[in-house]
Amino acid sequence: MTEKLPTTADPTPTGLDEHALTGVLATIAARAEEHDRAGTFPFAAFEALHAIGAPALTVPVAYGGRGAGIAEAVELIERVGAADPSVGLILQWNFTNHLGMLHPDSPWPGELKELVLRSAAADGALINGLAVERELGSLARGGVPATTATRLPSGDWRIDGEKAYATGISGLTWFTVTTSTAEPQPRIATFLLDRSVTGWRVERTWNHLGLRASDTQSVIFDAAVVPQARLVDLRDPSTGTAKVRRAGRQALPLLLAANYNGVAVAARDWLVRYLHTRVPTALGASLATVPRFHDRVGEIEAWIQTSRALLRHAVASLACEPAGALPALAKHVATTTAIRVTESALDLTGNPGLDRRNPLERHHRDALVGRIHFPQSDFVLADLGRTALAAARAVERP
Repeated sequence: MTEKLPTTADPTPTGLDEHALTGVLATIAARAEEHDRAGTFPFAAFEALHAIGAPALTVPVAYGGRGAGIAEAVELIERVGAADPSVGLILQWNFTNHLGMLHPDSPWPGELKELVLRSAAADGALINGLAVERELGSLARGGVPATTATRLPSGDWRIDGEKAYATGISGLTWFTVTTSTAEPQPRIATFLLDRSVTGWRVERTWNHLGLRASDTQSVIFDAAVVPQARLVDLRDPSTGTAKVRRAGRQALPLLLAANYNGVAVAARDWLVRYLHTRVPTALGASLATVPRFHDRVGEIEAWIQTSRALLRHAVASLACEPAGALPALAKHVATTTAIRVTESALDLTGNPGLDRRNPLERHHRDALVGRIHFPQSDFVLADLGRTALAAARAVERP
């Protein structure tokens, strides 16, 4: 069954032309199954998004962008995620990087920042960061990258090593690479690369259950030479390379939450259409008329509305608590909500829900991938627990 554009997500303002956006989302949704089956990068989706200015949504007007903030980015990603969350994941990483480099705590040199942002507006150029390694995992969990940067006599740098989970790599114009320096006292260095750099290659390792079109491959660096002018950041490891609540990184959990809310919305919308069109012979009416389905759909609706409301509250909270815990909590709730919604819908529909001619099984597979994105639920819940316990201990002290 060809995917239809979800019809009941709120058309809240995104900063883009609504009519054009609706058409683009319909096109993306129509090809989601094709890209899922083939595991291919959705080039046409990003060409269509560039035509309406979406990749430059959060780029300042001074650089040719739309000048939108995190609130508009969340609204757009939620709707793109409902159409195809693989596209949503790639686009949200682009926004996460743009918003991070624009934040006051950003280490980005002005000329590099302007180069990346102007290219997003002019060409729809996408960016993502390559930091994760299979042995290391996420930098946010601690540790030092095994990928190395060696200073050459010319003053430039040579990068060697491997990065895993490079989302969207086939369509990226820019990508940052986080390394350790080959020095007696290694430092953490981040460089900006583009596709013209030699000495790197993509290894097609992405064979996951869900988000199959996200093109989250491995990248091998073998004597890739990067100019000194492309050095973004250089710091001592003790300064903490990935503070989870650093204000400049709060966009990540919020945009991930939006993407997985989109998955839940898409599953809910397919389910209610199915219940209206399924007319068992013995019943003589659609399943939508059966009271027990009213209760179950109502439960699904409550989960979705709760998650979406928390996300928007978390966005609003940044104004008064920029390093607060709500963005991470919103991501946890959105992920668990998407899984619960798709599981419940599968329980209600049985064989048709698991039939690959219908999109529900794909929505469920996509929802499961939310568990692997940082901040993971165990991290979020442990942090909330420590905070609550510390607060109680403070109250009990005389």
